[in-house]
Amino acid sequence: MAVLQRYWGYDTLRPLQDAAIAAGLAKRDSLVVMPTGGGKSLCYQVPAALVKGLSVVVSPLISLMKDQVDGLRLSGYPAGALHSGVSPEEASEVRAQVASGELKLLYVSPERLVGGGFLSWLARLYDAGKLASFAIDEAHCISQWGHDFRPEYRQLQTVRETLPKVAFHAFTATATPRVREDICQQLALREPTVLVGRFDRPNLSYRIVERGSDPLKQAADVLRRHDGRAAIIYCISRKETEQYAAELTGMGIRAKAYHAGLNPNVRSKVQSEFLEERLNVVVATVAFGMGIDRGDVRCVIHMGMPKTVEAYQQETGRAGRDGLASECVMIYGAQDATRWIKLMELGAQSSDADPEQVAEGMRVQRELLQHMQNVCGSARCRHAALSEYFGQMYEQPEELKASGVTGCGACDVCLGELTAMSDGTTVAKKILSCVYRVGQRFGAAHVRDVLVGSLAKAIVERGHNELSTHGLLREMPKERVMGCIQQLIDKQLLGVEMITTAAGGQFAVLHLNDASNAVLRGTREVTLYEPKRERGAVRPAAAATQLASGAQLSKEEMALFDSLRNLRRTIAEKKGVPPYVVFSDVTLEELARVRPSSEEKLLGVRGIGQIKLREFGGAFIEHLLVYCRENNLQLDAAEGSRPRSASRQDRARETAIEPKPKRLRHDAAAIFMQGIPLARAAERLALTVSSTCDYLCLWIEQTKPANVETWVDDATYKRVESALDEIGGSRLRPIWEQLEGKVSYEEIKIVIAHLRSGA
Repeated sequence: MAVLQRYWGYDTLRPLQDAAIAAGLAKRDSLVVMPTGGGKSLCYQVPAALVKGLSVVVSPLISLMKDQVDGLRLSGYPAGALHSGVSPEEASEVRAQVASGELKLLYVSPERLVGGGFLSWLARLYDAGKLASFAIDEAHCISQWGHDFRPEYRQLQTVRETLPKVAFHAFTATATPRVREDICQQLALREPTVLVGRFDRPNLSYRIVERGSDPLKQAADVLRRHDGRAAIIYCISRKETEQYAAELTGMGIRAKAYHAGLNPNVRSKVQSEFLEERLNVVVATVAFGMGIDRGDVRCVIHMGMPKTVEAYQQETGRAGRDGLASECVMIYGAQDATRWIKLMELGAQSSDADPEQVAEGMRVQRELLQHMQNVCGSARCRHAALSEYFGQMYEQPEELKASGVTGCGACDVCLGELTAMSDGTTVAKKILSCVYRVGQRFGAAHVRDVLVGSLAKAIVERGHNELSTHGLLREMPKERVMGCIQQLIDKQLLGVEMITTAAGGQFAVLHLNDASNAVLRGTREVTLYEPKRERGAVRPAAAATQLASGAQLSKEEMALFDSLRNLRRTIAEKKGVPPYVVFSDVTLEELARVRPSSEEKLLGVRGIGQIKLREFGGAFIEHLLVYCRENNLQLDAAEGSRPRSASRQDRARETAIEPKPKRLRHDAAAIFMQGIPLARAAERLALTVSSTCDYLCLWIEQTKPANVETWVDDATYKRVESALDEIGGSRLRPIWEQLEGKVSYEEIKIVIAHLRSGA
């Protein structure tokens, strides 16, 4: 597909992407469930480039919209966005581009969509036959069964009524069968094509470990396994993010906190530094990560249990989005669930919703939390547990079967980091006996508290501190007792029943069954697992590496890879975009292995298309030639992942499109030499103001004029310069926010270009 190669540098699609794009081109409603890192965005970006009219994408993630639009424009793709971070001038220009037919893809936030007459504007486009399709990203937000229900998403039903004949496409990374059904119902999808990808992420290794006396040291040990690489650490509370970030920095691991309570400028600066690879470790609440499209995150650490399995899947899914091997570690304790329940109750108390709705919401949240506890306490393969939660059977990849790997080969269970307890049957009997002694009327947390000898009010008031089973497992950590209870449930040696209270709430109660009685009678042995006491060095998850995209780099290739990353960062800073927008780590790894000596061979590397070849090819080829000569490395050491020779059509296309940019640059330079203002220059060049500004910035960097007062007055120049010093980066949005939206993006770009020129 020519458009795929031109904008993204790919020759092939994954099977699910192919089917999703086909549904888009056929203008048929669809629901696409594709795990994080699976390439959802291509599923609506490719059809939008091919069909007549405007395609609209609804997304709640402003930062992601900004970065995706920047990346698409850098590849020559006509995209724009409208949200609260867009200035009135920019919004007017975007609307003008839509009116002229120049724009193919428009990102919009849910709030902007249903307010300010926007829907009426879309309706006029629809009546004029200029609206092609409508995509909803993060579609699980419309379902109350989803882990991130957002009431404003329910207003999308109005859009469906207003645009009855436009195809609707819903996209999400995490949706159980129940959530998928609810999405289709809430959006009134008509006979939709439902496509569900594999939830398993074989390049990720999962570890769930008990919280020790020094959880920060546990986290630091994990970070040191990925020294110098990107990592996200998730905490339950804001206070913890600041505490852990400060302590890690004191330990020599530079980290910064991120949470919703911070000043917006501080949050924006942390996010910019992380995206621009000037900061590699962020300690955050779940407020961080939504919309973060940095593909080279090598490690995700949870300092506490997430609230839902969906949240765990989504947050761990931010690791290894480039397909390379990455690690996910959860450090959890028995009190994590209690903390979440308290937060849920606080939220319910402050809600002004209907009491029945609040009660139902609490019931759903408690149920989702219980599923997460089940995953933590289980001694089953983590990959299998996650897949099965989302309704899929785990299938061991053929590569692992052929190499004799047991299980997934990429989790603490399958790597043998758990060991069988010497007294598993005895522990099981104590747990089952306690369930019996409390009358089979209580949940796992209560049974655990009795077994560890708790004297909490709920225990003493019921007289359970007088039971013979009280304190039978006091030598065990609380989380390990809970883990043993969960293992008995997994093995169906202990039953669970949901009980409804008079108030309409529900809770899980443990009860015995025939298998339980066999254990108590001594006719059945039980194997329970616990973490190895002497773990030593953590065994690498070779299976995750084996199944990751790309081959392992040698020491020499790793050094070249690091130098290519430095070059990418330099280019990204000049462009004012995150480094991954230039090239992904996967592309850089292939460059380090292949080491192409010409632009023709560079085009054989996955992720390098015609536009990016023209934009960045020369710089990377020059770097490779010099580096390989100085370090005695062979050029053209291997074939690219998509070797090809340029076809006659390709050469004709290149010949046809190349003169235009050259001629435009020449014409633009002549206009800028005359000191013509930006708006008039845009008219004379028949370009948008934004595109004209890009040519102006290039001209400024090349010609180094003494001043740019024709386009930016002195006072504004100084304000932008001051904001740059304060922000410490060159990403446009944080600077624009620092200036309270009173300086246009074009003026900011011009000042940055002039400062870079060194004039």
